[in-house]
Amino acid sequence: QRLCWLGWGCVTDFSETRCGFVAVIGAPNAGKSTLINRLVGAKVSIVTHKVQTTRFRIMGIAMHGNAQLVFIDTPGIFEPRRRLDRAMVDAAWSGAADGDRVMLMVDAKRGVDDDTRRIVKGLRRSKRAAILVLNKIDLVKREALLALAAELNETGVIEEIFMVSALKGDGVDDVMAKLADALPQGPWMFPEDQVSDLPLRLMAAEVTREQLFLLTHQEVPYSVTVETEAWEEFKDGSVKIDQTIYVQRDSQKAIVLGRKGARVKEIGAAARTELGEMFERTVHLFIHVKVRDKWMDDRSRYSAWGLDFNA
Repeated sequence: QRLCWLGWGCVTDFSETRCGFVAVIGAPNAGKSTLINRLVGAKVSIVTHKVQTTRFRIMGIAMHGNAQLVFIDTPGIFEPRRRLDRAMVDAAWSGAADGDRVMLMVDAKRGVDDDTRRIVKGLRRSKRAAILVLNKIDLVKREALLALAAELNETGVIEEIFMVSALKGDGVDDVMAKLADALPQGPWMFPEDQVSDLPLRLMAAEVTREQLFLLTHQEVPYSVTVETEAWEEFKDGSVKIDQTIYVQRDSQKAIVLGRKGARVKEIGAAARTELGEMFERTVHLFIHVKVRDKWMDDRSRYSAWGLDFNA
């Protein structure tokens, strides 16, 4: 028997399909977003070399045979110091609670640090088992990898171990196959060609924020946020996007703008190119920079990100 929906195509009987949520947790900069983008086959989460890039839960949707895997990319779990930090960590643990399966990513080069120990304790406390994915294996000797795997396996929260290079794709297919087989039977929750639940306006803001991370330095990326203020579609298929970069201090505004506006132009050009490739259309991007010293205490912004303001 085959079941069909308008716009979804046809799928087999629900008894033959699988679908479920896979929560991906780990310390900051473990490679969670890189792995999810690799598994999904499209960019759904921004990636930078700096820690704490992901601020809220993002769902990436992948197909493997008759299985639909909904990956929850969570913020890195660390010791929170600010309201935004607390909300990010709370979102990560909420994602783990919501997942049919939990995947713990560990940077094999960094090993078991305080953040990873904190995550293991949290898994043990919540009585959740996790599939362990040791990432960046191309940077670590085999003996060290085996010792790390043994150390984490002894924690009692690991049900299976995979070793991958999310950046290069090594070992990723094995992870996908394991997860697909482990999901419960049931109907797909999204059309099979959908890759994310993120609204385009928010995705556009994230892409610009990614360029901010890549092209600015020191504390500036963690003190800024990007909002898509306006989105206008044109008959020729192009789109005009107006965005505002909010910073907390005048000194940060000067850094983002750069000399005679050179840096914000560079940020805009890079984001425009990236968005054009993602949306497969011409993008007209206009960026303004404003100071809003208390944007981290703006309740409405947390709501838009799906974060708990009172976490």
